[in-house]
Amino acid sequence: MTPSERIDRMIAELTDWRAATFVTVRKAILTADREIVEEWKWMGSPVWSRDGIIAVANPHKGKVKVTFEYGARLADPDKLFNAGLEGNQRRAIDLFEGDKVNERALKALVRAAIEFNQSKAKKKAPKSKKK
Repeated sequence: MTPSERIDRMIAELTDWRAATFVTVRKAILTADREIVEEWKWMGSPVWSRDGIIAVANPHKGKVKVTFEYGARLADPDKLFNAGLEGNQRRAIDLFEGDKVNERALKALVRAAIEFNQSKAKKKAPKSKKK
């Protein structure tokens, strides 16, 4: 089973509002950039990557949590991050029943995470020698 199929199955097994919220979050993430890859890691977590991990999302009892791997390094002008604010690296968005997903702002955050991942990759790339 592919990671995308596993995520589809996980969503289908949700029997409440979390399914629709998860679908909306997933769609926003995947439409932010065509090169995003869906993965299934850590024994059951949907993960989205491009040039490194962007975010992981999980349904929890009473919420859907979207955690950005390097969220502490990202600008958040729309104030989406509302959890994990004390951490040095990660930041999260907790979505509760009745919350509306700000898809525009979420896509902007995903794009910022991709840019951060790419800037890290450029710093690690070996410099070519001039002849």
